[in-house]
Amino acid sequence: MNFENKVVLITGAAGGIGIAAAKAFAKEGAKLALVDLKREPLEKAAESVDAKDILLLTGNVSVETEVKEFVQKTKEHYGQIDVFINNAGINGEFHNITEQTEENIKNVFGVNVMGVFFGLKYVLQIMKEQKSGVVVNTASNGGLLGAPGMSAYVASKHAVIGLNKTAALEMAEYGVRVNAVAPSGVNTEMMRRIEKNAMGEKAEEARKAFEASVPMNRYATAEEIADLMVFLSSEKASFISGSYYRIDGGQGATSV
Repeated sequence: MNFENKVVLITGAAGGIGIAAAKAFAKEGAKLALVDLKREPLEKAAESVDAKDILLLTGNVSVETEVKEFVQKTKEHYGQIDVFINNAGINGEFHNITEQTEENIKNVFGVNVMGVFFGLKYVLQIMKEQKSGVVVNTASNGGLLGAPGMSAYVASKHAVIGLNKTAALEMAEYGVRVNAVAPSGVNTEMMRRIEKNAMGEKAEEARKAFEASVPMNRYATAEEIADLMVFLSSEKASFISGSYYRIDGGQGATSV
């Protein structure tokens, strides 16, 4: 899979999956535009990425004007956007529905739904004009299942699956493909936060329980998610669009 002279825009680039995706695309020769909320962790993440060309951009994906700006800056710098890894996301707080807070819902939906929507809105305008491009949205197994205490997160990831399908249908005639990855737990800092949210000081017990729910009895690695993103963005996946891909160690086989 060769991404020489291809421009890959990645949001949430300072997080575990974002860093892994940046490394994976750089290995294939891509030029990168990396976006995250704060400059310092983004610069630290970029130090580990061996790419020919990296553009670092800060922006809050939940703010439309900031998304428009970092997309425009990427286009101005490189002249094109070939791949968009629409990856920024947060887990939010654990609350049962009856105790759910408006603040938590707004925070989670702001990043996980509006952030994905704004990214699609502005990147797809460029890809439509180019008549080419690939988008990979980061969904979750939580977008396909329920999870007690995670109503805001689960609902937000269900929304990502819906946006993914709709964007694929709207962009097919322009030669643009849109797909999503739907991981189970991934061994990143986000998963550490989820473990702590679930069981507080007994986070290690939460980890064991989460891993035990996976037939392969472990978390995914960020690199495994990144490899799937690279494949879906490549010519080897040229007839795949509108799909979501579970990467969950067999967890999906336990449900209908």
